[in-house]
Amino acid sequence: MDDIVRQALAKWPNVPSCTGWLMLDRRGNWRMRDEAAQASGSAGTPIRHEALLGFINRNYDADERGQWFFQNGPQRVYVELGYTPWVVRLSADGDEGALALKDQAGGAFEPTAAFVDDAGGILFVDDSTRPRVAVLHDHDLEIFSDHATLADDSMSGEFRWNRQAVLPLQPIQHGDVAARFGFVASPAANL
Repeated sequence: MDDIVRQALAKWPNVPSCTGWLMLDRRGNWRMRDEAAQASGSAGTPIRHEALLGFINRNYDADERGQWFFQNGPQRVYVELGYTPWVVRLSADGDEGALALKDQAGGAFEPTAAFVDDAGGILFVDDSTRPRVAVLHDHDLEIFSDHATLADDSMSGEFRWNRQAVLPLQPIQHGDVAARFGFVASPAANL
């Protein structure tokens, strides 16, 4: 969390939070959702300002109930999630084709488990410091398929990660993901 945010929280500790105004879409884009977007249920307008994106990413966290938020100075802005709290991009780097996963904030993501949902989405779990679940960006499915073997049912198989590590692909239902991994996809719906 940025120092300026900590200072604002100390100065104004009781600012009410808000919901519905910020979304992390299924492709890892931050979107502003004005009243019209919220009323129509649309994703909203993508945020393109690099400094603002950096500020959001540095001040993104979850509360004790699994609701993800952006701490905007003294105000907590709860985030509507297009799917999971994290979205990762997969790349094959270098001559040896070493794989790398990066989250929407640009941080490294080291998978310890892999899942395939009933809609064909790929999810990874990173248990390194604080357990996180992320959906793979759909543009990276080809790279994923180069390193995966799916069973005939398409909901199991294995993913060959770096250093010869093999992660079994575990089946999961799309509708069960939030409960299984302890996050709230729509804090606004909880009001």
